[in-house]
Amino acid sequence: MSDSQVRRRIQAQSSASDPHIMGFILDEIVQPGPPVRFDSADADAPLAQALFAVAGVCHVEVSAAAIWVRKAEEAEWSVLKPAIATAIRTTLDQGDAPLGTPEQMDPDALLMQAVEELLDRQVNPSVAAHGGHIGAERVVDGAVYLRMSGGCQGCAASAATLRDGVERMLRSALPQIREIIDVTDHAEGETPFYTRDGGQTPAFNRPVPPDVLHWVDEEIAIDPEYLAPRLGMDMDALLEGLRLGEVTSVTEMGTGLQAGTSRIVFRSATRAWAAEVFTDGTAREIPPPRVIPAAGKDAALAPLVRAHLEGLPPADPFITYGALARALGYWAPGSVARMTRALEETMREDAAAGRPFIAARAVSRGAEKMSARGFFDLACALGSGPLPDETESDFHARQIAGLGAGGSS
Repeated sequence: MSDSQVRRRIQAQSSASDPHIMGFILDEIVQPGPPVRFDSADADAPLAQALFAVAGVCHVEVSAAAIWVRKAEEAEWSVLKPAIATAIRTTLDQGDAPLGTPEQMDPDALLMQAVEELLDRQVNPSVAAHGGHIGAERVVDGAVYLRMSGGCQGCAASAATLRDGVERMLRSALPQIREIIDVTDHAEGETPFYTRDGGQTPAFNRPVPPDVLHWVDEEIAIDPEYLAPRLGMDMDALLEGLRLGEVTSVTEMGTGLQAGTSRIVFRSATRAWAAEVFTDGTAREIPPPRVIPAAGKDAALAPLVRAHLEGLPPADPFITYGALARALGYWAPGSVARMTRALEETMREDAAAGRPFIAARAVSRGAEKMSARGFFDLACALGSGPLPDETESDFHARQIAGLGAGGSS
């Protein structure tokens, strides 16, 4: 067994609702990008080919650091688990694109990723100032489905915002977009779940198994074994999070035509899960309502980012942006962008104090161990960039040397 295999931990996690599904959870994301699904080995993805080579594997889904596998009914997990773990380790150790290169990946998945990045970088920072958010819900055959929430939902100017601003920007940057479709229910206003009669909650059509939910003192309780994997946690972590208040829940009662119907929402630091409970006791999973981050929340991450970077060992003072996000407990889409904004805040602080940039320790993936383009651009904008005739590589090395073993203190 190689050293990389020894370091690569894989935790098997059973599904609480389906004995034929099991998750294989890694310490780091499999490959940057949107979730992907595979139904056969025909996909140009080394990981899919390796897993479907294991007899009994029927379906594979990959999202962030989780690989979910569905087996055939007659197959036994006792036989499949070690074979699947070996296939995962072998594939990940052999290359940097286990889900395929951009040229091989599903064009709709690539377009979805590009749209999300543009919205997060160019649209939502300004929209959030008005309490709103615009998200990409899905991409089908080049058609992009957008949904507005918060202050954008029900806003009289939202249609013009989408048509004249967002749509024009997206089409200019991504000419492969065939159509842009607004799926927002603007008639429902800012809090669309239980504010008006007749509104329908978007549904996954995924029923919650019987006996998973029950009432305790006018609050809906849920079987922790069922909830834990949906929040990306094991049961011990879930129970500890509930005890410490790091995992929260809200029960809401329907009104009007929704009277007797309830909604329960659970949130961890990185994920959310919600269900709609009907008068007959049955329930179905629903999309959890989006929470708009408070202004300045990313700036509040800067001290945590600085402390982690200062604590890196002198023998290996570098960490990738993705690994930094995961080290601080951020796994959701957009986490790397949040780390980037926090790193930029540390750069402003360091430039004002005349210190080397602690952000130089955050680097892109690859053997060069160099910070991303934005690091050098901001350093120049702050008047603390490379000296005349100094290459960016030399400038980066000078920052690292100036930090020494004591971080930026």
